[in-house]
Amino acid sequence: MELAKNKQYTVIGLGASGMAAVRYLHSLGLNVSVSESRSGGQMNAAELDVLKKLNIPFETGGHTWDFVGKADLIIPSPGVPLTLPVLKKAREEGIAVGGELALAAGEFSAPVIGVTGSNGKTTVTSLIGHLLQVAGRKVFVGGNIGTPMLEYLQSEQDADVVVLELSSFQLEISGEFRPDIGLFLNISPDHLDRHGTMENYVSAKRRIFEYQGSADIAILGADDNEIMHEHVVSAGTVLRFGSQPDFEARVTKHGVTLAGSIQGAQEEYDLENTSLSSPVNRLNAAAAILAARSLGCDPAAIRKGLACYDPPEHRMALVREIDGVRYVDDSKATNIGAVAAALTSSGNQVILIGGGRDKGSDFSLLRPVVQKYAKGVVLIGESAERMAQELEPLVRVYRAESMEEAVTIANETAQSGDTVLLSPGCASFDMFTSYAHRGQVFQDAVLSLCSVNQECC
Repeated sequence: MELAKNKQYTVIGLGASGMAAVRYLHSLGLNVSVSESRSGGQMNAAELDVLKKLNIPFETGGHTWDFVGKADLIIPSPGVPLTLPVLKKAREEGIAVGGELALAAGEFSAPVIGVTGSNGKTTVTSLIGHLLQVAGRKVFVGGNIGTPMLEYLQSEQDADVVVLELSSFQLEISGEFRPDIGLFLNISPDHLDRHGTMENYVSAKRRIFEYQGSADIAILGADDNEIMHEHVVSAGTVLRFGSQPDFEARVTKHGVTLAGSIQGAQEEYDLENTSLSSPVNRLNAAAAILAARSLGCDPAAIRKGLACYDPPEHRMALVREIDGVRYVDDSKATNIGAVAAALTSSGNQVILIGGGRDKGSDFSLLRPVVQKYAKGVVLIGESAERMAQELEPLVRVYRAESMEEAVTIANETAQSGDTVLLSPGCASFDMFTSYAHRGQVFQDAVLSLCSVNQECC
């Protein structure tokens, strides 16, 4: 995106990404202003100090047209809904609206890998970064996780490779951003409270490939019918991963097989004794291996990286085994696709703990996997009644007022050989500050069982 010093740039919404955009635009000597929905009293002192130190004009307590309408470009932070009245009026008035990806387009000095999908983004992004580091590359990992990308653009940009996790919120206003290697892992209903329809949600995700050129690479989770239903618009090379023998990366019972068409000879990657041995993580590994090999990483280095990789927290993490019952924290599962994958990976003796703040999901889509894998379901949070309406005809459903009560009910219900699985399928903000907070409360509740149970390991 071409930026000019005679234009006005207004950032809507601060937070980490918004503040990074303010600093980045200011570092370029551009005219920056900020519109924030929180009142001045609700903002933290550090945010106010930065705005005052940089002499940034700002308004608080809402977004007014008199303030925002002066902009030549409006930069909403990822969490800001694009249905805001000032953004609607801006589009009607022909004022450009673009996010942090639009600002970053073409500004990276190293190859960029972008990762999107409904589930597994953080795992695949961190795994790619890990594999590249083990292979001797200097890597920046950021975007929707860790350091905002615009913070990195203000640095020396000394990484050999940039790896970005990209959300649908970022991609829907991504301008002409393009990754050298783009990964679209999977798609399932999520954030429909933001996007309105599944079509809009998928369209936002597909933008990751929109500006790719012939030298670029698109990596697709080809087992996902929604991804493969329509032709993926990419001018580059398309590589597929999944279960079929003709895919460039095929997931097997014990690992991943890379087709000879990639680097000239078939390659085997055994995941049996790694943290990536589950069905879900074998798919994640396949995607990451394709990305690493596309950048020329040596297979031996990739195998070494796979063997020593530790997945991010709250993603199918075993907390404890108590009296033969496994307690698994999958608090990051905030949509129904993630729950379905977690249930499939956990076997057919599962006590599922679910519920939270609904994101516009169709809980009826969980019926087949719940019927097949769950022995019981314990529901918490705002969506408990909606979920119960869909699942009670299929399985015994319990309701709990807290996570601690949910764990107690699951413990009393489970038998040796069962798995108690926290996989909520919802956002956490009705009862917790984040999915990580929710997962930690679950872990604490499980560990408290150990004080009254001697068979805890």
